[in-house]
Amino acid sequence: MAFLKLLARNRLALAGLIVIGMVVVLALITPLLPLADPDVTDTPNRFKPPFSEGAILGTDHLGRDLLSRLMWGTRLSLAMGLAAAIIAATIGSAIGIIAGYYGGRTDNIIMRGVDMLMAFPYILLALAIVAALGPGLMNALIAVAAVNVPFFARNIRGITVGIAHKEFVDAARLAGMRDREIIVAEVLPNVLPVIVIAMSTTVGWMILETAGLSFLGLGSQPPQADLGSMLGEARSALITNPHTSIVPGAMILIIVMAINLLGDGVRDALDPRLKSGALSRPMPATTVDRQGAVPAAKTESLLDIAGLRTEFRVRDRLYKAVSGVDLHVEKGECLGIIGESGSGKSVTALSVMGLVASPPGVITGGAVHFDGKEIIGAPYEVLRSLRGRRVAYIFQDPLATLHPLYKVGDQLIEAIQSHDSVSSADARSRAIGLLKSVRIPNAESRIESYPYEMSGGMRQRVGIAMALANNPDVIIADEPTTALDVTVQAQILSVLSDLRRERGLAIIFITHDFGVVGQLCDRVAVMYAGQIVEEGPTAAVLRNPQHPYTSRLIDCVPTLGGGQRKLSAIPGLPPVVDNLPVGCAFAERCDKAHADCRAGPVELVKTEEARKTRCLFPEVVSERSA
Repeated sequence: MAFLKLLARNRLALAGLIVIGMVVVLALITPLLPLADPDVTDTPNRFKPPFSEGAILGTDHLGRDLLSRLMWGTRLSLAMGLAAAIIAATIGSAIGIIAGYYGGRTDNIIMRGVDMLMAFPYILLALAIVAALGPGLMNALIAVAAVNVPFFARNIRGITVGIAHKEFVDAARLAGMRDREIIVAEVLPNVLPVIVIAMSTTVGWMILETAGLSFLGLGSQPPQADLGSMLGEARSALITNPHTSIVPGAMILIIVMAINLLGDGVRDALDPRLKSGALSRPMPATTVDRQGAVPAAKTESLLDIAGLRTEFRVRDRLYKAVSGVDLHVEKGECLGIIGESGSGKSVTALSVMGLVASPPGVITGGAVHFDGKEIIGAPYEVLRSLRGRRVAYIFQDPLATLHPLYKVGDQLIEAIQSHDSVSSADARSRAIGLLKSVRIPNAESRIESYPYEMSGGMRQRVGIAMALANNPDVIIADEPTTALDVTVQAQILSVLSDLRRERGLAIIFITHDFGVVGQLCDRVAVMYAGQIVEEGPTAAVLRNPQHPYTSRLIDCVPTLGGGQRKLSAIPGLPPVVDNLPVGCAFAERCDKAHADCRAGPVELVKTEEARKTRCLFPEVVSERSA
């Protein structure tokens, strides 16, 4: 049922399913229908036009009923195409799995044989096989299946090579399982969806190939009819009696188009990424569907975010990832955003430049003012001119954001030339200077390195250099030190701190670590369930957290030199953002919650100078020190 729901999301695939379903049903009930004998000739009634009495689609050159021959021919062509697909998929997949699993000499011998077969044009190879075996429907089936075996073998071999070295396969070997047991129990279930997808997208071509052989007189032999032989027999009367060619030709078109559309839908529906909309091609900028008036900027800061709301619309579910966020950052200031995973930190950062993937992401409210100008919903060319030039990003995993097939120098040069018309020599010189500015030793030689040749810390420095390529005003760093060890993390933070002082950069630093916030950030904003729950100067928030969530987060951080202290844990889990509570989102996990906390929305209010808290009963100094 879930598969059909995913398939139904693709309207073309659904149309293909309906059409091919009708064709298959008609083919199955053909023996039960009151049709004329498809092989009985009636030459006095040859070439009767469509809608003639006793012949709805007319007759052919021998007076045979075209409707009857069409139904029986469709039945035969479908059976041939499906049989060829099953045979080719079975043999080809077996070859591919064996070659990919065993590797080495076995792989080389098998795949070089497959490469030899793929070196021949498949139609010529099919003709050669039929010429060797002789004309006939079964020989045509063998030829079509044989020329498609290399396609399946090559595809499945590539998938199997990746699976054969996975940890679960190694665990099966350590458990004492034999190779054939591992192939059947571990490898085959993982490649089966790929086999099904490949079959669904090639059945149509196999029907065309068998029809082509029959058209040439090498497949179905008279008086037996399939769609290809019907076309071949009608070619001499194409001008004088075109209906004899149009009838089988139209059926071939309908069948192949429906199967191809259905195959595309099956391919997408079998991929679990479709459930989250990840397979949809994202738009160049996040879709904006704001409800109500656009809020004015609340400050005159370099970057001002007012009432930002971002949602993910997945089928009939609505995920409110960001719910009315107000933030600002001044020139030269570092703002830390902290919170548990799923609290909306990254979505907030990506929404600033319209980088949330659409579909399924949609900005439904709020405004982002950069340097006094509102940029939510701005034309793509405006956003493109700002991205990387005025506002740059540093992401968590540089190995994923750096292109693995290009040298880091080429990627830096590309980032420079995207916004600045400079020569390649000047861009290279600037790229070397950027690598030096982030303390990469031997920058002149490192610029020729590929990302995989560098350590995690070095790759992250390259990511920082790329963000600095066009002297941006704001850098948004999305957990850039999370995947690094403590020593490298300290080096990266030192680099960012020095660059901020030297260049006057404004930094929005997203992290899980209060220690990083205390070391780098001037102010901190704590997020929970898509909202800011506390904001203020870093020292004040760390010394006297007012929101219970902030207090619990700080209690979870281990400290050195403070004696023995039991680490606290926050009970429960954050709420799911497609079903947020009416009142305070943290109430279910808070040991100080009152009935009023669940009664209605809790606003973010000013509690002290430069301090804001979203809590009806904020904590005070005396409570925490006690």
